[in-house]
Amino acid sequence: MPESAPNRSVMDLYIGIDLGTSGCRAIAIDTTGTIQASASRPLPGPQTQQPQQSRQDPEIWWRTLLEVLAEIATSRVNDRVKGIAVDGTSSTLLLCDPQGKPLTPALMYNDSSSLEQLPLLRSVAPDGNPVLSATSSLAKLLHLSQDLTTDRYLARHQADWILGRLCDDYRYSDENNGLKLGYDPIQRQWPSWLARLPFPAAVLPDVVPCGTPVGKLCRQVAEATGLSPGIPIIAGTTDGNAAFLATGANQIGEAVSSLGSTLVLKVLADKPIFAAEFGVYSHHLGERWLVSGASNSGGAVLAHYFSREEMARMSRDLQPDRPTGLDYYPLLSPGERFPLNDPDYPPRLQPRPEENRHFFQGMLEGIARIEASGYALLQTLGAPKPSRVYSVGGGARNEVWRQIRQKQLALPVILAPQQEAAYGTALLAMRGIDG
Repeated sequence: MPESAPNRSVMDLYIGIDLGTSGCRAIAIDTTGTIQASASRPLPGPQTQQPQQSRQDPEIWWRTLLEVLAEIATSRVNDRVKGIAVDGTSSTLLLCDPQGKPLTPALMYNDSSSLEQLPLLRSVAPDGNPVLSATSSLAKLLHLSQDLTTDRYLARHQADWILGRLCDDYRYSDENNGLKLGYDPIQRQWPSWLARLPFPAAVLPDVVPCGTPVGKLCRQVAEATGLSPGIPIIAGTTDGNAAFLATGANQIGEAVSSLGSTLVLKVLADKPIFAAEFGVYSHHLGERWLVSGASNSGGAVLAHYFSREEMARMSRDLQPDRPTGLDYYPLLSPGERFPLNDPDYPPRLQPRPEENRHFFQGMLEGIARIEASGYALLQTLGAPKPSRVYSVGGGARNEVWRQIRQKQLALPVILAPQQEAAYGTALLAMRGIDG
């Protein structure tokens, strides 16, 4: 973003809020994209009473968010804030009453305790629909609602519920969060087959495009945080899409690889692609589409074998211009979803060299090949050929790995200057106000 700008002391500001699994962060940017204030707080880990459970008390999110916004307000920004938007983890869902009071815990994005709902979903949802998963928002809605004694309730995602509390209006969700609740992003409406499921239609939110103003900061929240009442509240997105926006990628064909525990690929396209057999789906970004796929390979495999310190030390001695010749497919356990779709696909990490450095480089090369295969598959399915790849996530700063990946991809691979999802959500707030 340019550093030269009009007098920043009077520039408008926009706040992005990111709710992750382990923390809450807010960033305030000015109209040049320069960060003017930021604050964060940790969140306790989800409760896991059973192996398939991952749950949080949504009130913890809210109390933490108030602390974060109060810290932002102490930076003397509140009279210049012109918009606030929120992102949350995809498929994290709770049920609340029409006034926003939680009636259930929140089932986190990876909670799979709704497995028993899949036969019903398969009987009504089209083949390949993103709801056909035990972790989908719709499966969670069916699971949570079966124990309620009232039909006056709302199903809201993490970002939806926070949005509602900010403006005291719980009607809305955004198109990105709505995807795994059954929303049809092509027709831009709830599909008719949802009426065959055992919950009232009024349970579902009104869905609006990301970046749509939906209300204003209510007085109660303003008093609790020190922000000014009446600040426009903007419909947000999922955390993964917010991270994409943060990179600045905005041209058809620009791509983002997230090198976290798993490898997630996203490319900006002019048309949607849905290929459930490979776990490929698309989100609306304005009038364009973000096509995504996620491999089970990634940083979790590296972390299983080496500490962060060991990887940093070995990286200094790697030779990216001298490939190891090791044909690895790094996985923690059998099963791959993208770019291969085989629940029994075996990890391939043999033979193991005597030197850990060669073993480590072989794994980096293997993940780089998976990345290249993933983008090739997306292109085969109809996505544009990537013009460049921005890197985000824990592995993005490994310069040797960047060189290995750039050679495999035969594309420019760039460390994204901004990687915080909250930054991308702040950009969304600014675009929602300024168009």
